[in-house]
Parts: sequence; C-alpha cells; structure tokens
Amino acid sequence: MTTTTASHAADLVAALLFILSLAGLSQHRTSRAGVVYGIAGMALALVATVVLAAQSITVGAVALILVAMALGAVIGIWRARQVEMTQMPELIAVLHSFVGLAAVLVGWNSYLEVEAHGSAQTHVAADLLAIHHAEVFIGIFIGGVTFTGSIVAFLKLSARIASRPLTLPGKNALNLGALAAFAGLTVWFTVAPNPGLMIAVTVLALVLGWHLVASIGGGDMPVVVSMLNSYSGWAAAAAGFLLDNNLLIVTGALVGSSGAYLSYIMCKAMNRSFLSVIAGGFGIEAPTGGDEEQGEHREVRAQEAADLLAQARSVVITPGYGMAVAQAQHPVAELTRRLRERGVEVRFGVHPVAGRLPGHMNVLLAEAKVPYDIVLEMDEINDDFPDTSVVLVIGANDTVNPAATDDPTSPIAGMPVLKVWEADQVIVFKRSMASGYAGVQNPLFFRENSSMLFGDAKQSVEDILQALGTDGRPAPATPAARTATAGRAVG
Repeated sequence: MTTTTASHAADLVAALLFILSLAGLSQHRTSRAGVVYGIAGMALALVATVVLAAQSITVGAVALILVAMALGAVIGIWRARQVEMTQMPELIAVLHSFVGLAAVLVGWNSYLEVEAHGSAQTHVAADLLAIHHAEVFIGIFIGGVTFTGSIVAFLKLSARIASRPLTLPGKNALNLGALAAFAGLTVWFTVAPNPGLMIAVTVLALVLGWHLVASIGGGDMPVVVSMLNSYSGWAAAAAGFLLDNNLLIVTGALVGSSGAYLSYIMCKAMNRSFLSVIAGGFGIEAPTGGDEEQGEHREVRAQEAADLLAQARSVVITPGYGMAVAQAQHPVAELTRRLRERGVEVRFGVHPVAGRLPGHMNVLLAEAKVPYDIVLEMDEINDDFPDTSVVLVIGANDTVNPAATDDPTSPIAGMPVLKVWEADQVIVFKRSMASGYAGVQNPLFFRENSSMLFGDAKQSVEDILQALGTDGRPAPATPAARTATAGRAVG
C-alpha cells in the first residue's frame, strides 16, 4: 500500500467518524461518544494530511506545520480550560471566524500560486482554470462573510457592542446589491482574473458579513450562531476544493448542511423566515414603551416558594439565559434532587432557542448532572402544564411570553412558547421587571397565578434550598418570613 492510498483510506475512516460524531451529538445519552468520535476523526485526518504533505514538501516545511499544530493545540487547551460555560456562545463565534479567515487565506494563496507557477506546476489543468478561478472567488466570498459576521456575533454576545439591530436605510437593497455585485465580479474574474478583483471581492465579503449580522438583534443570536456554523462549513468545503482535499470537502459539507438544517429548525421555533435569516433582515428594534408595566405584579419570598414546592405534586423548571449568567445550574440540580427525593415529579422544559446558542441550557444542565430523561423539549412538555402544580421560570423571558399567542400585534406574535401560565402557580426568577431581548413586556408577570422572586437566580435557589431543609421539608419560617405575604402588590 502506497502512502497516498493509505492517506485516502485514513480520510475515508475519518469521514465516517465525523458522521458518527454528528449522530452521537444529536442525543444527550450518546453525546460523549459523539465527542470522542469527532476527536478521533480529526486526529486521524491531521496525521494523514501531514504524512501525505511530507511526500511533496521539504522537511523544514513539515516542521513548521508541526509547530503550528502544537501552538494551536496549546492555545485551544488553554482557552477550553479558562472559558466559562456562559462564555461558550462567544467562543464558538470566534472559532467560526477562524474558519472563515482560513478560507480567505487559502483562496488568496491558491490564486497567487497559480499566477506564480502556472497551471502545469500546480496540478490545475489548463482547461479547468476558469473553474478554479470561480472556486477561488466563491471561497473567498464565503470565508469573508463568515469571518466578519462571526466577529460581530462575538462582539454582541460578549456585550462589547450593543445587541440592538443595525437598521441602515434600504438595508435589504444594500444586501441584494452586494450579492449582485458579487455575481458580476465572479463572471469578470473567471474571464479575466486579476488582483484588483480579488481585493474587491474580499472587501465586499467582509463588509457584507459585518452588515448581515449587525442587522440582527441580540435576541436572535442563537439562530445567528447556528447560521454562522453553516457558513463556516461551506467555507471549509470551498477550501477543500482549492486544496484538493476530499476530507475537507466532506467535513465542510457535513457542517454546512447540518448547520443549515438546525437554523431551519430554530427559525420554525421562533416563527421566523429562514430566507430572512440568511438575508440578515429580521432584526427588530425594541418598541418604545416596551418596559411599561401592564398591571400589578406580586412578589414572593424564598420561604413562601419553598412552601409551594414542598406541597406540590409536580414541578416544571423552565431555564433561560439568566440561569447561565447567574451560574445557577448546580443549585437548580440540587433543588431537583431534593424535591424528587420527597416524591415530587420534577421535569425541565427547554425552549429550542433558550440561551445564546442551540443546546445551551441542555449543556448547563448536563454539566450539573441533571438526569437526561427529565429534560424535555418544548413540544414534549407543553401539553403537561395544565396538570403541573408549580412552574419555576429561572432567567427566561420571551420564551414564556403569552403575548406570542394572545396578542397578534406583538413583535413576537406567532412565536411558539412554553405555556407556563397554564400551570396552577408560576414563580418567575428575575433581577427586575425589565423586558427581554425582544424588548417586549411579558404579561405573564401580572397574571393572578404568577409571582416574582427578585434577585440573583443562584442565591434565590440557594435560599429556597435552605428554607426546604435537609430532608426536603420546609424549615421553620422565620418571623420575617411569616409576616411576608405572597400576595404583596408591588408597582
């Protein structure tokens, strides 16, 4: 078996491992195996690529590749150990930007190599040069859009820039004009390639990527992260064509198609248009008066919440990004354990776009060792709320807003939500009465069966745990707690 044959065989095995990785990551119980498959596939792909490259390049070049791999591994391990779970969305956005930047650099290198050495020495047949030029141009465009789009997503997710959508006059016309210009430049470059057109498409792609994501509001970032994941896959596939690397093509296609499908699922969950997402045109400016209260809300204390939970038959917990910010997942897991030991049925209802990226809440709950079988999706839990004694809304807002179903004029009208208000009692954990990312006040806060538990979510859950006592039964109420009433009207 020759080195080339062995390398191709390794690529095939690596591709199968990547497919198994995606299959494993689709379910909680098999996610660890999915990660292992992905790591094994990537390690095999790297070894095969270096071994094959060593046949045609100098020893010094191979040494530089190994040094780059070592540096990347060290930086990756360092960042993985340092990053908090709440910072995962912005970390993923940065990683997407690296893929986009790599695609841009590969495109430029491929063009300059052909220009410097001609088609004969670069394994590009003379009659295929036009196709090669088109591949270069398209790869640079996709990579540039992915790079700046991911940078903007990172800046918004990390609160380094405002999360509100950018609304330039005629923004849709600008996007369409950019796409039309790209199509025209591609034809021009295919016929008469020159560095000026390469510079033009690079700048066009970078500006378009920035504008596409800047035009999307912070509340829609979960879909943006998924969409950029798809873009990074297609950028990798484009790089694979330029490098004549079949594995990179297959891997990029897997990431691109799975990311696009996930974006489609999330758009359905948010009642958004998939095409509108791709066009970056669904950002909604928060309406004036979005924080105006719509009635009187009731405040509840930790002791009273503990009393309700201790007497409950069934409890559903609906987490949101506020739980991640407060890092409350571990106290929530302990509360779940205590209540289940007492015989209370406890389950979690997770909205598809809860958090800042797909699966954010699932990852946090898994980290806290919450059993997988009690973590349910929106469609699995929604019909059970009428038979639920108490719902704990921990850091969620727009995903539990009844205006989505009751108010056809609401900016979130039609968005599928968790119908928590159908339960007997609802306790909402929040820092204040501020509206959510959509900038819309939540009528849930003012319903007769809803109470607000203000403060840091982690501290509030810990206070409830203390009030419950070590055996899951309520601890004796303090004089202050006895004088407080759940029906206290505030505002």
